[in-house]
Amino acid sequence: MKYDVIIIGSGPGGYVTAIRASQLGFKVAVVEKENLGGICLNWGCIPTKALLKSAQVYDYLKHVDDYGLKAEAIDKDFQAVINRSRGVAEGMSKGVQFLMKKNKIDVIDGFGKIKPGKKVDVTAADGTVSEYSADHIIIATGARSRELPNLPQDGKKVIGYRQAMTLPEQPKKMIVVGSGAIGVEFAHFYNSMGTEVTIVEFLPNLVPLEDQDVSKQFERSMKKSGIKVMTNSSVESVDTSGEGVVATVKTKKGEVTLEADIVLSAVGIKSNLEGIGLEDVGIVTDRDKILVDSSYKTNMPGYYAIGDVVPGPALAHVASAEGITCVERIAGIDTESIDYGNIPGCTYATPEIASVGMTEKQAKEAGYELKVGKFPFSASGKAKAAGTPDGFVKVIFDAKYGEWLGCHMIGAGVTDMIAEAVLGRKLETTGHEVLKAVHPHPTMSEAVMEAVADAYDEVIHL
Repeated sequence: MKYDVIIIGSGPGGYVTAIRASQLGFKVAVVEKENLGGICLNWGCIPTKALLKSAQVYDYLKHVDDYGLKAEAIDKDFQAVINRSRGVAEGMSKGVQFLMKKNKIDVIDGFGKIKPGKKVDVTAADGTVSEYSADHIIIATGARSRELPNLPQDGKKVIGYRQAMTLPEQPKKMIVVGSGAIGVEFAHFYNSMGTEVTIVEFLPNLVPLEDQDVSKQFERSMKKSGIKVMTNSSVESVDTSGEGVVATVKTKKGEVTLEADIVLSAVGIKSNLEGIGLEDVGIVTDRDKILVDSSYKTNMPGYYAIGDVVPGPALAHVASAEGITCVERIAGIDTESIDYGNIPGCTYATPEIASVGMTEKQAKEAGYELKVGKFPFSASGKAKAAGTPDGFVKVIFDAKYGEWLGCHMIGAGVTDMIAEAVLGRKLETTGHEVLKAVHPHPTMSEAVMEAVADAYDEVIHL
């Protein structure tokens, strides 16, 4: 069959691209080997947030006395929590099925492999192979949990994020290797459920890509919640021959041995490039990524790539934006290129973390003279009333022109607040404009205005 556009992969890059392509009048097909919605909807973003919501509600129940309430016999049903998460994911995947039908997009079940001549072979579950062709083929095959040579995953005692969402029973002890978003979100979830959790991080700080002030605050919060934190440390080997696991961890003071039921490896992701025909077509890759231009064209005409398989932040919202940009350029629309310096990042542990733009260290290294402001949620009426006073908002401005260089937040609900900074930076808003934009009271979001006021020595509530 012949299409205008064939997309391989139906994650937040693939299915969003397909819908936008259909809106633009293209005849579109999506090839998916497993579940519509990809990892994000089925095994990533969405089901993990369902788990974290259960953990949040459980935490509230355990601390009802703090709110003047009484509750007895508080407990959790671990399997019911897992089942709720799977139900949420299944519902979202069905929603994508509806969107495919609504937008008249053909869904081709099977494993897609590109071929020369703008063709795609799709191998179905029964082994039969069908050939399709298109004027434009977009690769959106995503990524999976990366395995370290000294930490091979067996899916039972050494697991990745996928197994962490469907464990048959709750472990008593867990070691989490890596403290990026995936690692700390699962560390928080299992700790909240009652598992004894240890985080092992190779770098000096947890969530090492964040501003150092955020990393330090987050580490204090993790320790306060009962999670053991080991930074400047690395897991050298894991012995799975016994009933549980025994991990040898290298620290600055020497090697230590940790025992646990399960090790969760959260050391990053690996692009899904194997077996999809890149070599047959002659598409160039470098360091596990497909090389593309600003329109997401590969070196071979008619072939494109978006999302986790190309350089850049491996985030769902980035993949979606790349896919929309890609098909709009194919349609001849003069679409603005994505500003990768203005991509927000969010971590959904407790406390939440959200950031966009430069850290203070990066801004200094770039040679800017800075105005830096910080407002703690301990001084926020809304945060105090809600019982969530931990954390702060930090803003960074260029002192000369007032350009908003970066914004970093840690606290309750900040993943919903960061969009103000993203939009402000997109519109080239200055510090004074943010300061003079009246924010509602009492809200968590007025902490943004207060942090800007602090940067300009006009803060009221500190």
